[in-house]
Amino acid sequence: MKAVSFDRYGEPRDVLGVTDLPVPEPGPGQVRLRIRLSPVNPSDLLYVRGHYSGVEEHFPSGAGFESVSIVDKLGPGVEGLTVGQRVFAHNPDGGNWAQYAVVPTLLVWPVPDDIPDEQAAGFMINPATAILMVRHVLAVPAGSWLLQTAAGSELGRMIIRLARHDGIRTLNVVRRPEAVGELKNLGADEVIVSTDGPIDEQVRKIVGEAGVDHALDPVAGPTGTEVFRSLSENGRMLLYGSLTGQGISVGADPRLTLSGRRTLEVFWLGYWLPRLSQLGLTMAGLIEEMSTLIRAGVLENSPGERFGLEEVVAAVVEAEAVGRKGKVLIVP
Repeated sequence: MKAVSFDRYGEPRDVLGVTDLPVPEPGPGQVRLRIRLSPVNPSDLLYVRGHYSGVEEHFPSGAGFESVSIVDKLGPGVEGLTVGQRVFAHNPDGGNWAQYAVVPTLLVWPVPDDIPDEQAAGFMINPATAILMVRHVLAVPAGSWLLQTAAGSELGRMIIRLARHDGIRTLNVVRRPEAVGELKNLGADEVIVSTDGPIDEQVRKIVGEAGVDHALDPVAGPTGTEVFRSLSENGRMLLYGSLTGQGISVGADPRLTLSGRRTLEVFWLGYWLPRLSQLGLTMAGLIEEMSTLIRAGVLENSPGERFGLEEVVAAVVEAEAVGRKGKVLIVP
């Protein structure tokens, strides 16, 4: 079979390549999947760069955490799945950018028949992240302001639609002025451009001096610092990425560190999925919640360009192109 792999961390365009490998055999508690579609997510590229926590370093390594697939073979003792069944699979070590992959049965879930492949391919990372952050971890109440950066991303757009569905007002930060109209048409309440001035100053002109109670940021660095400064005295902020590769300066302003109860938390999907019970959820309940909102168009991924395995370099370049629309998909 053919599979995308890399033998060192680095820029994806420089280190990713396609290799010929034996078709893997599933062991006890595993299934072999024939991959149909796999998205290119920011987490995939962070992993290739060596910036993704939770995955043990090993080379050569496969890439691609998500896929919609067909069950091709069951390992010994596997129950509850059948050969030929369409499933969503999370590959915790990477490796779904391939024609076949072997994954633990516990990370394979049947996909409802009415969810198309383009949506099922990215069934977990974006939809689950949006639901868990907005509805369950921050638990943003209807009528409140939710501030988010990287609002023009596929996940950012998904959060705008979810917030509008739930009656939450969104204040969205973008880098490109031309994205303002796009997000307004999508349902964003307010959109600000980061180059127009400090984010916290722009936020308070809109919501008032008290600031916002809830914020989401995958950027970190100076952007994340300005988002933290936008919080109300009891505000909560979830940091779910570090696109800048930099940290957040929480103690730079004594007025923020010596008053109030502002909270900065890290959100990592890999932490919460095994701990759904702490949020009053089950995996079956989360899948049904996601499926209902995907059917309604709320948590729908916008399909982008498709690339074969041999075009993986072009795929990762397109996935990070400024102004790109839609989720890039790998078609093994």
